[in-house]
Amino acid sequence: MRTKKIAAITTRSFALLVVLGITHRATAQDATTSYPKMAPIDQYMMADRGAEIALARTAAPNSISRDADVMVLERHGYTTAVRGRNGFVCIVGRGWSAAADPDFWNPRVRVPMCVNAAAARTYLLRVTRITDLALKGQSLAQVNDSIAAALARNELPPMEPGAMCYMMSKLGYGGDSAPHWPSHLMFFYSDTDPAIWGANLPGSPVIAVADPLEHLTQFVITTQRWSDGTEDHHPTSAMP
Repeated sequence: MRTKKIAAITTRSFALLVVLGITHRATAQDATTSYPKMAPIDQYMMADRGAEIALARTAAPNSISRDADVMVLERHGYTTAVRGRNGFVCIVGRGWSAAADPDFWNPRVRVPMCVNAAAARTYLLRVTRITDLALKGQSLAQVNDSIAAALARNELPPMEPGAMCYMMSKLGYGGDSAPHWPSHLMFFYSDTDPAIWGANLPGSPVIAVADPLEHLTQFVITTQRWSDGTEDHHPTSAMP
């Protein structure tokens, strides 16, 4: 079974930790919500292109996001709506690439993220590939298999040194399983042992998810402020 492998490919790795109760817990009502199949594509779109651009920019402080490329979701995948000048790329992730597995088809998911140039050339390619597959109607299991095959054929590159992502928006929705994520940063590596960062240890602020099958390790560090500078009052302890 490979129905969980995708969690280590995308930002769902952090959402999975959230679902497990490390930072947030879903309500009993949320836990009963089910999305067994794809909704009409229009439900995943944002009708106001300007609103999607603005939401994507909330992923990072204005000093970064104002000069970033911005991609918006269209019916056949992401397309660049704004050209920037600092190498960063901001997008709004949907359920298939930015939520826990139960929210794979949840049309309400909107997760702003802003990757740097190194991540745009590597990590973001996985997110856009997953999105293309999902918009064609592939299920979670089918997407997992397709991504695994692409990695085996070296169609997707390893992570570049320094690849990282800002996820500091307080305006996104991470799905019914983990509605409101804390403000955090993510760092992407290929085939890296989480122990070198002291991740996942008692008292450590660093969360890490490593998947040797996908040759990807993601490190997560929560921050004390949202991208607009206001304080994030969510708990910052990563592990019990």
